[in-house]
Amino acid sequence: MGEIRVTGLGKAYKKYPSQWSRLAEWVFPVGKPRHQDHWVLRDIDFHLQAGEAVGIVGSNGAGKSTLLKLITGTIRPSCGSINCGGRVAALLELGMGFHPDFTGRQNAVMGGQLLGLSLDEIDRLLPEIEAFAEIGEYIDQPVRTYSSGMQMRLAFSVATAQRPDILIVDEALSVGDSYFQHKSFERIRSFRREGTTLLIVSHDRYAIQTICDRAILLEAGRVRMQGLPVDVLDYYNAMMAERDHQTINQHVLPDGRVSTVSGSGEAAITQVTLLDRHGMPTSFAEVGDPLCLEVGVQVRAPLPRLVLGFLLKDRLGQAVYGINTHRLKQPLSELRPGDELRYRFRFPARLGKGSYSVTLSLSREDSHVDKNYEWRDNALVFHVVNTHQEDFVGCSWLNAEVDIGVNGADSVAVDQA
Repeated sequence: MGEIRVTGLGKAYKKYPSQWSRLAEWVFPVGKPRHQDHWVLRDIDFHLQAGEAVGIVGSNGAGKSTLLKLITGTIRPSCGSINCGGRVAALLELGMGFHPDFTGRQNAVMGGQLLGLSLDEIDRLLPEIEAFAEIGEYIDQPVRTYSSGMQMRLAFSVATAQRPDILIVDEALSVGDSYFQHKSFERIRSFRREGTTLLIVSHDRYAIQTICDRAILLEAGRVRMQGLPVDVLDYYNAMMAERDHQTINQHVLPDGRVSTVSGSGEAAITQVTLLDRHGMPTSFAEVGDPLCLEVGVQVRAPLPRLVLGFLLKDRLGQAVYGINTHRLKQPLSELRPGDELRYRFRFPARLGKGSYSVTLSLSREDSHVDKNYEWRDNALVFHVVNTHQEDFVGCSWLNAEVDIGVNGADSVAVDQA
């Protein structure tokens, strides 16, 4: 239960030059077609094992929502096959299936029936649905009076009131407030732990990397790439910055990580070194030690403005800290071909123990999406060890101190054993 297998899937819509052509084809179905097929999805193949979580990413119009609608049966495919094992719950569009003049409670009952629940099951689950949605007295008000966030709360609560074998979620979760987003993703994580198969569309890199085992990149209705979330998202990030005369390359590093390099090549990173407190190259650091990231850059074309940025990521690809010379108010201007630059970023290693990677960006403005000269993921990998500081948990060392008062006293003796 919970397995999804998609084979040779495609979806095409008929495109007519005029309404008269549509009418003529309907009246005279025999003969030469009077339409052209506009394919929005083609040759889609993937397999989800039961309990696996997969994220679908891609730009607007890539076919992500169409793919989910095909899997849930909302629309029919033009070719190919879809096999789903088990009960499917889907959250595709805000308030999808809700009647605006019915109350939230009435819509919850109808939504539960659409999911295949009996009236007895719905009656038993309604208190939990109401409690999770946290919309108060609005549960007995018409849905047309709801905000988009309230509709999302109720829709998610209904769809997940009972753990499904397969849960399919579109971008709807991005509408709610941060509190409910955390609450929703925690419920999704609990379903995952219990064996639910998850298929999610999101532009939220954090959500994809923390929840999903795998990611699929769609481009122009076709699968461009499948793999680990961090590798696919790095490629997608580079693809979003792609312009004329730019390239994207990926290669596997000795430690198994994938390095993604993209850009126009008008400026290039020639050297990346991490230096310790003595100015010596290192790949290890103690918690709290001063570090220096040294980056060499070569200018290969006239550049009106140049910004260098770096981003530290943990082993899961989550951003820990990022900064650039634009935000530090030190961009360079009017550079000429042949100019050789050397940057030194100094910072303390207030990091938790573990491995970290450095991503580098050469751009014209604050974001590489505006003009990407070079973007380099996993430009450098280093490790942080902890032999001098307290044994803390997490990815950031805050050097916390504590004072304890008892019965009005400012401080008390602490057992150091």
